[in-house]
Amino acid sequence: MDLGILAWGDTGWGDELARGVLTTVAIAAAAYLVGTLIGILLATMKLSGSPALTMPATIYTTVMRGMPEMLVIYLVFFGGGALSSWIASSVLGIRGRVDLPSFAVGVVCIALSVGAYACEVIRGAVLAVPGGQMEAAEAVGMTRWQRNRLIVAPQAFRIALPGMTNVWQFSLKDTALVSIIGVTEVMRTASIGSDATKQPFTFYFVALMIFIVIAYLSQRLFTRMQHSADRGVRWGA
Repeated sequence: MDLGILAWGDTGWGDELARGVLTTVAIAAAAYLVGTLIGILLATMKLSGSPALTMPATIYTTVMRGMPEMLVIYLVFFGGGALSSWIASSVLGIRGRVDLPSFAVGVVCIALSVGAYACEVIRGAVLAVPGGQMEAAEAVGMTRWQRNRLIVAPQAFRIALPGMTNVWQFSLKDTALVSIIGVTEVMRTASIGSDATKQPFTFYFVALMIFIVIAYLSQRLFTRMQHSADRGVRWGA
């Protein structure tokens, strides 16, 4: 295994891999943020008690959790491109195919899947908040908004953190799939480097180590957040 090819500049692939790392982290972070917002919306719909809101959210989470992420990417990339081309031709009078930005498509595709998993984590966390606390808050005259903001949200956040840590790791690993639509992240950079140098083991081993390091640092960050949340709850108690 020749690690000399990982040098920086014209003599190595270090700078290309570094750009791939930045792209991977950017896609994972953006997808995680968007997916969490989707999950909050879906969890709110499921907890609303209204069949008109519960049913669509249930269908969405069931379909998305059962669909392979690669299929989601293909459907969004090719379907979105076809829809964009149709809109450009019919509405704007622009002929030819319109391709969507690969980076944006990658973020959207991962976020759609993340949202389905985040929904169940957040919903479970909200349901885990003791009902007696809500009754006590109602008894002292708190409004529904005050109860959700001051009682439910802080405790649900603490309960949901371990599950949301797993959701982050899920979004991080799924970034490897967006290479199929041309996004030059870690895995695509490793593939290009291995083809160019005929040293696939070196590049894929380095890609493995990159993901392990990112996962480890992420775990440390979420653990710190968990400890801070636990201290906050104990202080509030």
